[in-house]
Amino acid sequence: MGYFLRKLGFYVVALWAALTVNFLIPRLMPGDPVDLLLAKLGQRGPVTPETRHSIEVLLGTDSHRSLWSQYAGYLHNLAVGDLGVSVTFFPAQVTTIIAQTLPWTIGLIGLATVISFFVGVGLGTLAGWKRGSWLDNVIPVTTMFQAVPYFWLALILLFALGSLWPVFPLNGGYDVYNVTPGWNGAFLGSVLYYGTLPALTIILSSFGGWMLGMRNMMVSTLSDDYMVTAEAKGLRPGRIMRRYAARNAVLPSISGFAISLGFVVAGSIVTEAVFSYPGIGSALLQAVGGNDYALMQGIFLVITLSVLGANLLVDILYSVIDPRTRARA
Repeated sequence: MGYFLRKLGFYVVALWAALTVNFLIPRLMPGDPVDLLLAKLGQRGPVTPETRHSIEVLLGTDSHRSLWSQYAGYLHNLAVGDLGVSVTFFPAQVTTIIAQTLPWTIGLIGLATVISFFVGVGLGTLAGWKRGSWLDNVIPVTTMFQAVPYFWLALILLFALGSLWPVFPLNGGYDVYNVTPGWNGAFLGSVLYYGTLPALTIILSSFGGWMLGMRNMMVSTLSDDYMVTAEAKGLRPGRIMRRYAARNAVLPSISGFAISLGFVVAGSIVTEAVFSYPGIGSALLQAVGGNDYALMQGIFLVITLSVLGANLLVDILYSVIDPRTRARA
């Protein structure tokens, strides 16, 4: 219990520090979201000083309040779940924008990350167990995709499978003309069809790294003394591979997998920009372009919580898989 409490205390402090940075960074950026919103309102008529002050209060950038007062109000609003109003999508609430875009990102990037991890680890386990086989010799080809810049690989696949051979659509998250959003077969099938090419790009660019890392760890683990002892005892090869070799070799990959899951939201920006996918990465790009403090802070908060949550989860999982972690602690 002491191990878990120390870990939890560390992540609480890390969360407070991340929230503080999240508050400061948008306010240090050039530009003012109030001026942007007033420019939009000015097209409908004159803007009075009272209107400007009301908008500053609405967006949490009241110039009449000190920075400490704004910070206290920011923490209070976070505690009650109020992330403010988006300037880019005014008058929509930030929580509404995140709730609409986050499922798209998790469904695409998260699922593709999980598939690439299990495919890479599974193939890496077999390649390490059967060194010198054809699967082991394929690893340099798979890592080539990881060495290629992601956006370039995405553009190549988009041109080849979307334009040259129109197998998949070029952009979007579903067929907006012929499908009605909802929990129905037509919509879900359209979402899967439109998300196949972005997901394929993510899997091709990442599973080679998981495969190479797992293969190397398997080779290192198979040379340990306890593996020789297991073979000398006459244990079945399948049991040795699954219960002893793979279980110990996968530990470093689990840590990397947790970090990858944490950065699912942050890593979606390039993917959604290339494929015009309606996820949270696209919303973040629009927020940065429009100096939308509230939306940027809300999305950064989601990224922070996802990274810290994933790392906390892997710390707890690591202590269950590897009891030596608790003993050292």
